[in-house]
Amino acid sequence: MAPPLTVVGSINLDLVAKVERLPRAGETLTGATLDRIPGGKGANQAVAAARLDAAVRMVGCVGRDPNAAEALRGLHSSGVDLAVREVDDATGIAIILVAADGENQIVVVPGANAHVGGFSAPGHVLCQLEIPDAAVQQAREQADWLCVNAAPARRLPVEADLVVANRYEAEVVGDQPLLALTLGEEGAVLLEHGREVARATPPGIEAVDGTAAGDAFTACLVVALLEGRNREEALTRACAAGAIAASRFGAQPSLPTADEVDAILRA
Repeated sequence: MAPPLTVVGSINLDLVAKVERLPRAGETLTGATLDRIPGGKGANQAVAAARLDAAVRMVGCVGRDPNAAEALRGLHSSGVDLAVREVDDATGIAIILVAADGENQIVVVPGANAHVGGFSAPGHVLCQLEIPDAAVQQAREQADWLCVNAAPARRLPVEADLVVANRYEAEVVGDQPLLALTLGEEGAVLLEHGREVARATPPGIEAVDGTAAGDAFTACLVVALLEGRNREEALTRACAAGAIAASRFGAQPSLPTADEVDAILRA
């Protein structure tokens, strides 16, 4: 069992349009279908960690609007302990296009997420960058151990114990004491001050929607490390979790359980 984990991050409602292909600049497509799905990188990672059997507390903000209940639905159903404030701004929204080949485009309207702050987050903490720098800095001041998922990409306002980033995000954040670099279909590597210390590849899957694959990877890596697994095993499990998520539609509905991660690694 992993130690308790606090996630400080964004809570959104995803408006997801499924399209045959992504539009070109200036192009209008029709024939799409629309789904409303709980999302936000913070909430996604909190739900993912809870499904991996961690005891999770979620710190964030929603608005006093009808979208708030929908945005919180996945957190409630996953048994996440909520430390969520209501603010006057609207609940965050993500507008997502998902093509038939699994590629996506995402635009986030932060709304209430811009007000995250004034919280208590001791112990093990996981943040992302869909919240203000001041909130990440506050988490660093309080946490005994901090992981930052460097997405969306920007310079980090703190030094974290673990940073998770894709290729582009890694270019933005630069050298880190411990960096998990995600490489898509090629898997991931763990770099300690730029030196490779572990590598893993994901199981083969048919891509459906990559929206929360990075969130599944990040949460699984953190939970596995907090469980005391070695770095290579933790990275392997994280790649498997990300692959499972990419093989399913939607953000939080795609996130795997610990049993599902075990099963795909045995296959």
